[in-house]
Amino acid sequence: MPINILMPALSPTMEKGNLAKWLKKEGDKVKSGDVIAEIETDKATMEVEAIDEGTIARILVPEGTQDVPVNDVIAVLAGEGEDVKAAGAAKPSASAAPPKAAEAPAAAPAPAPVAPKAAPPPTAAAPKPAAAPAAQSNGHGGRVFSSPLARRLAKEAGVDVAMVTGTGPHGRVVARDVEQAKSGKGLKAPAAPSGAPSSAPTMSDKQILSLFEPGSYEVVPHDGMRRTIAQRLTASIQNVPHFYLTIDCDIGKLLAAREEINAAAPKDKEKKPLYKISVNDFVIKAMAVALQKIPNCNVSWTESGMVKHHHSDVGVAVAMPGGLITPIIRKAETKTLSTISNEMKDFAARARSRKLKPEEYQGGTTAVSNLGMFGISHFTAVINPPHATILAVGTSEERPVVRGGKIEIANMMSVTLSCDHRAIDGALGAELIGAFKQLIENPVMMMV
Repeated sequence: MPINILMPALSPTMEKGNLAKWLKKEGDKVKSGDVIAEIETDKATMEVEAIDEGTIARILVPEGTQDVPVNDVIAVLAGEGEDVKAAGAAKPSASAAPPKAAEAPAAAPAPAPVAPKAAPPPTAAAPKPAAAPAAQSNGHGGRVFSSPLARRLAKEAGVDVAMVTGTGPHGRVVARDVEQAKSGKGLKAPAAPSGAPSSAPTMSDKQILSLFEPGSYEVVPHDGMRRTIAQRLTASIQNVPHFYLTIDCDIGKLLAAREEINAAAPKDKEKKPLYKISVNDFVIKAMAVALQKIPNCNVSWTESGMVKHHHSDVGVAVAMPGGLITPIIRKAETKTLSTISNEMKDFAARARSRKLKPEEYQGGTTAVSNLGMFGISHFTAVINPPHATILAVGTSEERPVVRGGKIEIANMMSVTLSCDHRAIDGALGAELIGAFKQLIENPVMMMV
């Protein structure tokens, strides 16, 4: 019997993927573990391995195809001793079960200590366009469209589907929306009392385009990464109460230490240094150690309780074509500056070619966003849940400072800490940024 190769779910929230490249063609024999295709998600390009042995009888989804739903049949495999032509001619029937014929080699990302149970592959919640989704009243005279899986998950979790913001096609509530709602995110605000002013509606695409002269613009469709960034950060700024703390740091000692460390770096056979420490490497280390000194800031907010992390897993924003990604330095407080530096160089290179694995950019306990290399002196960053903090780092520059009644020139760097006020209060956030300042101004203290 032919074996269906299905579009795999490469992350818990993946609903669709782009079939970037076939590494096998029709008629090729494959063994278990052979890499057969490359799949693009919104964040990375990942290789897909065959589980079963046989011959590729028919490729149903050509390479370059975008937005292929998870669990759709992408190819048919003829088993050992099976007629390849007959297997290729047979009409494939997609299974509702998770993909069995192919899977991503990467291990699933480690869940946070208190996390909702992972939902089945999200596209089980998204019926084919021809099937009309079930609807129910939202209690305000309107109808709420939701998938069967979303309704079941909502019922099990005691969540009112009518209060969940849908992100599926045409606003349909799907499984991922219910998972978000279980942690208090993505919920609609209660209906305003009669006569109360309502928030202004957003402009439609048609209304926006009508403001510009026809032919004076072009519309570039959003890719998956840009849509994901927009959804996550819009949800963050709407649902997470941010407050900001800015402080100036004298990094004169840091720059001197950096120069000395780099000068003493051992060389490889080609006489190239084995590492080159950057200011950002010091920032990552200082933030990680500061969180260990102020452990009540090394947390994640959930509705059921505060998640207190034992280690400082620091995400670092990396720009890439079309967006950004945040690879994570795990247990950064335990690592040397040279280790952090080399990990970041590897992450940055693979991020830009979309080769990171999900466990390398999902999770984390805080993040660092550095725009100093662009000459930005000060900015604020949006928190990326489940983090409760993010540190925005500006450029280092010579500024006049007053010391002992005298004006001197010092190398100063401004940093701004964004805090989730649900988890961290003002005084506690001030302790954290104060601990960071002490460490960054006296880098030898990071080693103690």
